[in-house]
Amino acid sequence: MNGGEIIARVLKAQGLRFLFTLCGGHISPILVGCKQAGIRVIDTRHEATAVFAADAMARLSGVPGVAAVTAGPGLTNTLTAVQNARLAQSPLVLLGGATATVLRNRGALQDIDQLALIRSSVKWAAQAKRVSELAPLLRQALHCAMDGTPGPVFLECPVDLLYDEALVRQWYIAKSQPRPGAGLGEHLIARYLRLHLWRQFFGVQPPADQAVTTTPLLPSPRVVRAAARRLARAQQALLVIGSQAMLDTQQLPALRRAVETLGLPVYLSGMARGLLGPDHPLQFRHRRREALRAADLVILAGVPCDFRLDYGAHIRPRAALIAANRSRQDLHLNRRPQVAVQADAGAFLCALADELGAQPQRSGAWFDSLRQREAQRDGEIDEQAASVPGEGLNPLTLCRQIDAQLSEDSLIVADGGDFVATASYVLQPRATLGWLDPGVFGTLGVGAGFALAAKLHRPDSEVWALFGDGALGYSLMEFDTFVRHGLGVLAVVGNDACWSQIAREQIEVLKDDVGCPLLPSHYEQAVQGLGAAGLLLDRHENSERVLGRARQLAAAGSPVLINALLGRSDFRKGSISM
Repeated sequence: MNGGEIIARVLKAQGLRFLFTLCGGHISPILVGCKQAGIRVIDTRHEATAVFAADAMARLSGVPGVAAVTAGPGLTNTLTAVQNARLAQSPLVLLGGATATVLRNRGALQDIDQLALIRSSVKWAAQAKRVSELAPLLRQALHCAMDGTPGPVFLECPVDLLYDEALVRQWYIAKSQPRPGAGLGEHLIARYLRLHLWRQFFGVQPPADQAVTTTPLLPSPRVVRAAARRLARAQQALLVIGSQAMLDTQQLPALRRAVETLGLPVYLSGMARGLLGPDHPLQFRHRRREALRAADLVILAGVPCDFRLDYGAHIRPRAALIAANRSRQDLHLNRRPQVAVQADAGAFLCALADELGAQPQRSGAWFDSLRQREAQRDGEIDEQAASVPGEGLNPLTLCRQIDAQLSEDSLIVADGGDFVATASYVLQPRATLGWLDPGVFGTLGVGAGFALAAKLHRPDSEVWALFGDGALGYSLMEFDTFVRHGLGVLAVVGNDACWSQIAREQIEVLKDDVGCPLLPSHYEQAVQGLGAAGLLLDRHENSERVLGRARQLAAAGSPVLINALLGRSDFRKGSISM
């Protein structure tokens, strides 16, 4: 059993079904070992896509996502995706190839100090130095990725620990034979290499076929009772649920029941969108800032007081704050809660619902005021959706037409600025884990990797990938990946030939659009060249036909891209975050 096979066996025991990668000689035994173990190897066209896919797979499955990349530039290409996973708190294991152990720091191909480079982006990083260390270090990596506040980890796997012992011995013997008449120095080097080789392969044992587990972060009964007492006194309580509450995928049905038991008006953000399905009477989608400023008690479940809540300023000073978060730092970020619960946010809401039991209908006036704000904003969107741009599609109207086409099992991937953020006001995910966006890092380029993981994890579901035309530049080549792996992803690019979210404010403030204009490119033709289907949409009266055709193509297993030519819109004017 070589090192690649050892790694594959540990991953198989963990329940891993997919390994994401871009191949390289440093990691070939890992890829072959995984294939032989029944783990499907999904190769992409850029290492960042592989890590984005592993990130999304972790969010959807609850099992750590795993990506393997080659040494040097293979690793450096992943850094943005790794940071995205860190800030999204996704359990992810990144396996990195490396030069042979005896060639480190001697000018070998692609040899850099990878641990120094990656440490600030991960929870844990380690380097295997012997074959016998691969299994225990990988098991430690899996545990660390899931434990406490999840996040990415990195394990460096030098190439001479991965290949068969017989082949590695041939490599070393070729270097360890002193030449005839060699001096003492060559003999000492040869002896060192033989000793080094012996140490590398000494004590190798087959790894245990047992999954790594972690202890759930449960709230203490004392803080649950304290939160219940606060909530019982509130007249205008509000619940905000974020992505972190969705980490325990097995708990999600219980979480939904808990939210319904508590009976509080709720705003869902990030991965929590879709938890209650569309049009649930407890769910509100608009005017969250106004609602927070009117509430006398706010529960933040897996949501820190970062820029999305104006660093806590959206919550009025006199309001009571109950916060549940796995991260102690996020729990106290910018605003000190009256009840701080360092635990899994979903588990806390379940415990709180059990403590309080079914609640009577809260203040009708409070719900009425929230519904009035909701209806007012919906009316404004209706009015703007009815307007006709000078040319091109109205993005609000297009998003409504897409929403009308969504199936009950659909999953939406969001990758972009202005167009995708517009869609977030309109599209309503149909089910739990029905929405995937990058998270707090706001990373462009996640789309292809996220869609890849979504379609692999839920092959029978419709996967809609929404791109801005700027964001599509990161993912366009991955339509080749969709084609090669037979994945019927349905993508829509909102093409307004501009980085509009930036341009709108830049032009108004600085009177210059430098760096913002793009071309109204025929992206549908580009994906056709990669073997996918491409459709052009430039008139609203054609939307039903084009969207319907795209759904048919995707259902038949063909990836498809709709190039939707947008007109200019001021819907999100003033939306840049700092």
